[in-house]
Amino acid sequence: MGVAIGLSLGWTKQATTEEPVVKTDGALEADGATATAAMEFLVLAGGGAPGYNEIALEKNVRYFQRTLAALGIDLNTARQYFANGNDGQPTVRYLNFLGQEQFKPPEIDNLDGPATVDNAQQWFENLAQKSSPCPAFFYFTGHGAYNRENVDNNSMILWEEQLVSVQQLAGWLDQLPPDQPFVTMMAQCFSGSFANLIYEQGNPENPVALQTRCGFFATVAERPSVGCTPAVNEADYRDYSSSFFAGLSGLDRTGQPVESADYNNDGVVAYAEAHAFAKVDEETTDWPVSTLEVWLQKQAGEEKIDEIFSQPMERWLVGAPAQRQYVIRGLSEKLGLELNKSYTDQMPPVDFESVTGAYWVRLGMELINVAVTQEILQGSNAEEQEILHRLVKCEDGSFLTPLEEQKRS
Repeated sequence: MGVAIGLSLGWTKQATTEEPVVKTDGALEADGATATAAMEFLVLAGGGAPGYNEIALEKNVRYFQRTLAALGIDLNTARQYFANGNDGQPTVRYLNFLGQEQFKPPEIDNLDGPATVDNAQQWFENLAQKSSPCPAFFYFTGHGAYNRENVDNNSMILWEEQLVSVQQLAGWLDQLPPDQPFVTMMAQCFSGSFANLIYEQGNPENPVALQTRCGFFATVAERPSVGCTPAVNEADYRDYSSSFFAGLSGLDRTGQPVESADYNNDGVVAYAEAHAFAKVDEETTDWPVSTLEVWLQKQAGEEKIDEIFSQPMERWLVGAPAQRQYVIRGLSEKLGLELNKSYTDQMPPVDFESVTGAYWVRLGMELINVAVTQEILQGSNAEEQEILHRLVKCEDGSFLTPLEEQKRS
């Protein structure tokens, strides 16, 4: 979220150092386009070294595989790179039944190799060279590095502690054709910085890129996320990945069905709907955001936020997309709030570092998302309306291509 938004309620604090310390130098589907080719998937996962290559990250990849299977998607369309890959070295950290730390080799079906910068870059180069553009989805589950010099350019940590920054990843995306759809879901600490992928070269000072790009992130750029654990029992996992893919597939990590996230009842769960499901479902201190939401929140200053929060919350339900209505209602119910009253009038003293505090932040951000969207649509700024349209269209996509959606309908 924007710094101004965080400061207005005291949400944003200085980034913690819970992540491994890694030194750093400071350093939209176009109208009329029809994606009929099979979707390409890239998975990068694992810690940068055995000491923080937790088994939960390995299990996240397995759950992603089960998500594809539940949606009838061929696993062969995915390239999967995890930690040290297939060299047989025991790098995955876990706790045995006595609570003792142990290590084992990665055990992931169809693993293509280690999660290195070279493998990642090669995948993007291959994507750019395809004879016709096809939709692509990139899933990263690992650790993030906070850039104290420029929070808009944080990094993800790959194997052997190699860094890929927002701007480096955006440089790879800049090589894709203008009609190349690209979606990412990233669950690392400080991941919200990667919302800047929508801009040319990943720099928010530049124009929004021509390509269709969007993403979903476990938390904002300034904060760590949860979910990296050496514990082996998946039933105890509470993190953004777990909730997002449960919403997308309809099955949680243990294979149990969850309430449908198809909030607009069109027969397909969109990325934005899975993201909405996660905001209500995830019982953690994470503050999930998307590219669209970070962009929207940057349009709001403190005065605008105060105005939004002073209105009865039910006002923002009128005309809001179904998934945003779900989030406002769901979080209000968790917090015991009345929709005919304002957010501000019902807020008690809140510890924003708690799970309850996270619910308050998520609800506040959702009200801002809805209000700013309505303001842009009712305004006369054609450029803002075009950006909004493109990002909404991208986030309303799904794992199913248009032809596959027609077969299901």
